[in-house]
Amino acid sequence: MNIIAWLILGLLAGALAKAIYPGDQGGGIVSTIILGIIGACIGGTLFTLLRTGTLQFTAATLSIPGLLVAILGAVIAIYLWTLFQRSSRA
Repeated sequence: MNIIAWLILGLLAGALAKAIYPGDQGGGIVSTIILGIIGACIGGTLFTLLRTGTLQFTAATLSIPGLLVAILGAVIAIYLWTLFQRSSRA
C-alpha cells in the first residue's frame, strides 16, 4: 500500500508542479511521477531542516500538507533541472 501512496503522491505533486512552473517541461506520466517523488524528498528534507534545524533525509506523506510540501519540492527540482540543462548546453 505504501508504494501506491508514493505513486499517487508523485503523480499529483509532479503534475501540479508542472502546471505551476512556467514553460514546457515535457515528459510523460512516468517522468511526472518521478519528479513528484523527488519533490517529496526535497520538500520533506527542507521542511524538516527549517522546522528542527537538523538536516535529515525525510519525505512528505500523502496528506494535504505533505502534498503542498511535495509540490514545492518538485518546483525546486524543476528549477534545478533547467539550470543543469542550461549549463550543460553552454
